[in-house]
Amino acid sequence: MRPGSILGTEVRRLEDPELLTGAGTFIANLVQAGDAHAVFVRSPLAHARVSGIEVSEARNAPGVLAVFTREDQVGSRTLPGYWEVNPAMRRPALAGEVVRYVGEPVALVIAESRAQAVDAAELVDVDYDPLPVIVDIEEAVRAAEEFYPGLQGLVGRAVRSGAEEPLSGASRVVRVRTLNQRIATAPMEGHALLADPTAAPLTVWVGTQQPHDSRETLATDTGLGPDEIRVIAPHVGGGFGGKAGIVPEALVVVRAARELGRRVLWQETRSEAMLSMHGRGQLQWAELGLDDDARITGLRLTLVGDCGAYGGFGGGFGTGPTRMMAQGPYLIPQIEVRAAAVSTNTAPMGAFRGAGRPEAAAILERLMDLAALEFGLPPEEVRRRNLIPADRFPFRTQTGPTYDTGEYHAALEAALSHADLDELRTKQQRRRDSGATRLLGIGLSSYVEVTFGGGEYAAAEVHTDGTATVRAGTSAHGQGHATSFAMLAADQLGLPVASVRYEQSDTALVPRGGGTGGSRSLQSGGSAVRQAVAILIERARSLAAELLEADAADVVLEDGQWQVAGVPGATLTWAQVATAAADRGEPLAVEHDFTGGGQTFPFGSHVAVVEVDTETGRVRPLRLVAVDDCGVLVNPLLVAGQQHGGAAQGMSQALWEEFVYDQEGNPLTGSFADYAMPGAADTILFETHNTVTPTEVNPLGVKGIGESATIGSTPAFWNAVIDALSHLGVTHLEMPCTPARVWEAIQRPPGTPWSEPPHLEPTS
Repeated sequence: MRPGSILGTEVRRLEDPELLTGAGTFIANLVQAGDAHAVFVRSPLAHARVSGIEVSEARNAPGVLAVFTREDQVGSRTLPGYWEVNPAMRRPALAGEVVRYVGEPVALVIAESRAQAVDAAELVDVDYDPLPVIVDIEEAVRAAEEFYPGLQGLVGRAVRSGAEEPLSGASRVVRVRTLNQRIATAPMEGHALLADPTAAPLTVWVGTQQPHDSRETLATDTGLGPDEIRVIAPHVGGGFGGKAGIVPEALVVVRAARELGRRVLWQETRSEAMLSMHGRGQLQWAELGLDDDARITGLRLTLVGDCGAYGGFGGGFGTGPTRMMAQGPYLIPQIEVRAAAVSTNTAPMGAFRGAGRPEAAAILERLMDLAALEFGLPPEEVRRRNLIPADRFPFRTQTGPTYDTGEYHAALEAALSHADLDELRTKQQRRRDSGATRLLGIGLSSYVEVTFGGGEYAAAEVHTDGTATVRAGTSAHGQGHATSFAMLAADQLGLPVASVRYEQSDTALVPRGGGTGGSRSLQSGGSAVRQAVAILIERARSLAAELLEADAADVVLEDGQWQVAGVPGATLTWAQVATAAADRGEPLAVEHDFTGGGQTFPFGSHVAVVEVDTETGRVRPLRLVAVDDCGVLVNPLLVAGQQHGGAAQGMSQALWEEFVYDQEGNPLTGSFADYAMPGAADTILFETHNTVTPTEVNPLGVKGIGESATIGSTPAFWNAVIDALSHLGVTHLEMPCTPARVWEAIQRPPGTPWSEPPHLEPTS
């Protein structure tokens, strides 16, 4: 950063006062008198044939405007999934002849009030003929029947890549079979939408991470042109990947609103949200070959991702990002990955913070600890011997990507130093020697992840009052874009940050954009804003030169004022230059499409400390030391916020969270009464640090940070729990490390689980 730059300093979030004072505007805040309300009738069975739907009583109920089923045009079509795995597994708008998971929409009721819609939904009579249910991922892999028309079995896609014999030449091999469990995304606000077909253009307010993608999907579904639809994302109560694009239920509601010619509001209940947004769910068989010096010789992974009832998004991560990131931060000369996406009679799977990359990091870090156990070495030493050295970057991986920059050893040593590993080990041994029932566990993880860049739209304008507005095609739902993008503009313009307004998430104001996901926002949207403002400054320089009667090359911008270099006297403010531009009929404004910005690869190392009560199995987190490297830090306060939030979710997966179905496909953890998620008293104060390794992939030198701490913290806590019990013969535990699992392992130490992985024949 240049001397005097605001960049790199902690600037408090500009968007927070509005939210903290209750002035935020979420979908439910937009409802007006006269708006209709939508409620779905959902299947209580996981797999059944729908033999009949009787809706006459519901249609005649008080306040009911319409009831739609698969027989109506509103509910008749199938919908392409986001990141579709297989068209044969495409989801219907409303359930067709078969329902495939508990909670699948079967009918839609529209009424004058929500209470009337709820009452009428209970009057819809659906006849179900139960069918066999498959919930287990491995059972789904081996299924051979025709569950979807024209598709034998439940494997939607299978791929194989890499070396033929990756373990050849290994003197030792460590193996583990484990499940990266399904978890509920559980944002504060569930899916929600308000459609206004009386507006021109058709206006849809939707809680989404990607307004423009939502507009494109709506255009395809309605047959309208993109310019005939306006999508607005107001304040969004969390997303974490679960609100990528627009969900099928939302499309059905828009269809219904257009047919009725009425504004219609749809908002999920908490119970519905618990059934609609899930992530992870990947079964993993992993084998790591090493030589006599504990250096990796090869890796074989077999991955099966659970799509849930329809083939899309989440289940495809095994065949996508998990496979891509199988190299991790290590020198692995040979890698073979076999991956499949399968369907089960469970809720459709989507993204959750990290989306495929945490699954890769978790299995690699378990293998590293198993290798340390095999060789009798400290876990950090095995990592030191295998981390990619700094002088090998850019580094071409065995799985395809090229890592841009990295200082992996530096991040590991920084984490060990901040944690004071030697002192921790001394305390751990002291407890063991004294026969204490509360044991310390220390877990390590080193990770690298990919953040998705790409081009992005931005606009910048200086107004006649001397304030500025910037826009970008990303769409924040808590990350702090209004602050960081305003900082980028203010730093260049020489204006106070408070003088820069940021506008986003409205397709009428922002004509195009890639939205937010994959931690892409700053590296894409921020770079676009930076370049747009730079172009604006050059336009202003030419105009200022005219006004100052000087050569443009001699005109400089100092402390937010234009003047001739080396000539004291006359200056121009931004307000004066903008006014002069307006007087000429040309507002001081530019639009710009940033076209660079490929993938970047943040990395880091985490150290977790836990206390395990051997009498009850309870695990209590004590510390997390996180060292994350996201390149240049524009606002360290925002970075720390992302680290804290990500670490909390990663820790929660390791210790508490798991969405569970019984064998009949009934959710057993469908509410917060059953689904274990930490409250404020369960979390800890995370110790966050950074190393800074800039990238050359974008002009800011930044990498993503939104998902990094989730990726690093989960395996660190997982390894810490197992480490606490390692002297008792425990070598592995499944996540989450619940008291029951921990207590049972103490009583009967399990071996490291292994079975032969299924044969996965690549699909065309």
